[in-house]
Amino acid sequence: MLKLYNSLAREKQEFVPIEPGRVRMYVCGMTVYDYCHLGHARVLVVFDMITRWLKASGFEVNYVRNITDIDDKIIKRANENGEPYTALTQRFIDAMHQDGAALGVQAPDHEPRATEYVGKMLTMIQVLIERGLAYPAPNGDVYYAVGKFVTYGQLSGKSLDDLRAGERVEVDPHKRDPMDFVLWKAAKPGEPAWPSPWGQGRPGWHIECSAMGSDLLGQHFDIHGGGQDLQFPHHENEIAQSEGAHGCKFVNYWLHNGFVRVDDEKMSKSLGNFFTIREVLAKYDPEVVRFFILRAHYRSPLNYSDQHLDDAKAALTRLYTALRGVEAPAVVIDWHEPFAASFKAAMDDDFGTPEAMAVLFDLANEVNKGRDPHLAGLLKALGGVLGLLERAPEEFLQAGSGGEGGYTAERIEALIQERLAARKAKDFQRSDAIRDELKAAGIVLEDGPQGTLWRRE
Repeated sequence: MLKLYNSLAREKQEFVPIEPGRVRMYVCGMTVYDYCHLGHARVLVVFDMITRWLKASGFEVNYVRNITDIDDKIIKRANENGEPYTALTQRFIDAMHQDGAALGVQAPDHEPRATEYVGKMLTMIQVLIERGLAYPAPNGDVYYAVGKFVTYGQLSGKSLDDLRAGERVEVDPHKRDPMDFVLWKAAKPGEPAWPSPWGQGRPGWHIECSAMGSDLLGQHFDIHGGGQDLQFPHHENEIAQSEGAHGCKFVNYWLHNGFVRVDDEKMSKSLGNFFTIREVLAKYDPEVVRFFILRAHYRSPLNYSDQHLDDAKAALTRLYTALRGVEAPAVVIDWHEPFAASFKAAMDDDFGTPEAMAVLFDLANEVNKGRDPHLAGLLKALGGVLGLLERAPEEFLQAGSGGEGGYTAERIEALIQERLAARKAKDFQRSDAIRDELKAAGIVLEDGPQGTLWRRE
């Protein structure tokens, strides 16, 4: 039975979907004003892994991951660039899709954009006003009255008094309470705007997800996810808006992935330790990055460093090396088989990918011992559940452009043939020189019954 850690309950709970056999899941996606960074990569990969495991467990999954394509940062960046905000957002949406595809992230079932749902947001805001949970301000903004929602703070575990004391809230004379948050922003000159009963404006950030989630998944659905940084105030405010408007429970299970740290410091632009996905993929194979992300439990901090990526590459290389030269037929996983059962037990315990990967390494050891095709097929199949080991071993082990030295696959094969000829001629000095030359270029030669194989370090 699948158990997951529910941030709302602060404990692991047995997962019971609202509708048997079906899962409705919403994940907060990207605000598209720049290239995605490593924190975004973790969200993309983690919830892709969760979706894959739910499907492997026999559930039919309806997965929604939204795009925020209008907000202050987008408007500011578009103005700085002197371009329409729509051109800016489309460019970075395309880049996000490219980055996600490189990391093996499957497309969600729905990817709504905030600007497509303004009408639904206006309807929800109007309902909240009618129910006394929101109020229009004289300046054209509309605010949510948090004091009127009696269970506000249920996700963060703080009372309103605690939040008022602990939060740095900008003083706004138009708010009735400093903790009230904006649902609708009055337009400033030159900003994109939509008509509303309260004047020209645009939606606040929090209302977007409430409108999109309820429209695509219903007023009450199974799972809502996102980064740990969204737990408060974004997700707290979503609960207040959605339950306030609909009068029913919003979400049963809240899942939050942990922060990304860089050399044990929190990743941030101000510290200058901020990496985009593209910068990392320029140095490392995308599957290595995916492996690195999944090697840590999704709720734990993820510490990025070149050393950790190098370790991930070496570990993934061990798995692919085990599959090298072994026929690995397609295998239908029997979850009662010992390796598969151990893998399933790990994943059913709050998506325990570190323990599941340990099973892959145990299985790889067995493949290395007996070169058993069935076990090799099972290794590929279980890896595939995590979006790993889906390439031919040679493709992964020999991947790369050849670097500055120009050691392409063709050049390496030619040198291997030259080395073979030298060995036949008993010119061992030349043979050793070729091996040393390739080793210095990061190319490892492996002599065996099948001849000489090579891989990049």
